Amino acid sequence: MSADVAPQPVPGGLAGHEEESIDQIAALHVEHYRSASVLQRVIDWVTDKLGRASVVAVVILGLVAWFASVFAATDGDIERPAFTWLELAATLAALLIAMLILVTQRRENLLAERRDQLTLELAILADKKTAKVIALLEEIRRDAPALADRTDPESEAMARPANPGEVLAAIDKRTPGARS
Repeated sequence: MSADVAPQPVPGGLAGHEEESIDQIAALHVEHYRSASVLQRVIDWVTDKLGRASVVAVVILGLVAWFASVFAATDGDIERPAFTWLELAATLAALLIAMLILVTQRRENLLAERRDQLTLELAILADKKTAKVIALLEEIRRDAPALADRTDPESEAMARPANPGEVLAAIDKRTPGARS
């Protein structure tokens, strides 16, 4: 996008530079998911399926049906054998608690992810706007007859917005072993 062309609004109501930032973030997400191993994808899929409220409801209904059938089969005598029932109850409670934690955590993670994505988007937009302001100030300095015209490599570099992909690659290069 050249400095003398105003950002064009897009049909969704976002300006062109906002669309560009969204595309850059989407590209980072695509790269993240493509870099996942097959095992990671399988684990993510299983966790996604188990981390749903409907799975907890099905497990609870299954347990109720099982308890009812055992209760009916023993004519209500749940004392035989007592230790087995206690062990079973503790195991089932642990299963239900783990599933409830998983469902809750999944829901909270969705919200946190959306918040993080919005923060990243706003940071990228702020970087681009700052770069545009610096570019405009440099242009004013060059065009104003009262100001000395000189080259300022630092200002020229700051007038270019950061590329999130290049910044991430530089971070990865400087911190070997930090990515798992």
